[in-house]
Amino acid sequence: EQQVSAAFSLPAVVEADPARLVRILSPVAGRIQSLDKVLGDAVKRGDALAGVDAPDLMQARSDAQKARAALVLARQALARQRELAGSEIASRRDVEQAENDAAQAASELARAEAKLSQFGAATSSAAQGTVLSLRSPIAGRVVELNAARGGYWNDTNASLMTVADLSSVYVSASVDEKDLGAVFVGQEATVLFDAYPGAPMKARVRYVGELLDPDTRKLKVRLLFDNRDGRLRPGMFARATFLARPHGGLLLPAAAVVHAGFDDRVFVESAPWRFEPRVVRLGVRQGEQLEVVSGLKAGERVVQRDGVLLDD
Repeated sequence: EQQVSAAFSLPAVVEADPARLVRILSPVAGRIQSLDKVLGDAVKRGDALAGVDAPDLMQARSDAQKARAALVLARQALARQRELAGSEIASRRDVEQAENDAAQAASELARAEAKLSQFGAATSSAAQGTVLSLRSPIAGRVVELNAARGGYWNDTNASLMTVADLSSVYVSASVDEKDLGAVFVGQEATVLFDAYPGAPMKARVRYVGELLDPDTRKLKVRLLFDNRDGRLRPGMFARATFLARPHGGLLLPAAAVVHAGFDDRVFVESAPWRFEPRVVRLGVRQGEQLEVVSGLKAGERVVQRDGVLLDD
């Protein structure tokens, strides 16, 4: 009797961490004036990636400037009306109207500055020009570039470039529906990469998918790997070997099993130097041993080698 842990292998592929991969989009159409980073360049968070000459940015800044001027004028008018009301010259209605005008002007300025913030542009009154600087929200490396200096970019849903932090990556394996019960978070696995056939790497299951693919009837299982040395590249193929949950079972040497037709048999010692064949049902293989599901009891003596000589 021993602890049995079945091993099963699945095809796998290296994937970038979705939380560390950002596709850089331009919120406005315009001409690409500069490319501050190109393929392979390392970037820090906040670094300028590209400059887009966008007329819409100038319009947004003009709207914000008008809103600031209108707010200043509305606040001055409100202050005068309150001063006149204190001297009982202005009516309460005039004061309320001035307060309403000031509130509307403040709201309009907030809207204009929010639009600038959405563009990723500075909202200060000193900011000028039509060039929008696109900056990296994460630290990493430029892994894809789709734009060129001087080109006109008018698709705000297409990425100019992609920045990824590949210091850690996922290895994703697809598990068949029938094997779902054999995978779990924290499960040990050994991954052998096609690019490094002699260097298997160990990891633990970090995430088991919640949704089954309706077409393939498979589920994604992800293992997290430290990749600060840059050896693992997204798209690389691998094979992941998982160890199922251990359970108690009977093990005997694989050489003790004699295959006869559709049956698996072993020869059990019934008396000294007397043996009887017995059909057994086998489970998983663990190294050079086989699990016996039924047909044997713990402690029984079996012929371990050359049992085929007794098979008449």
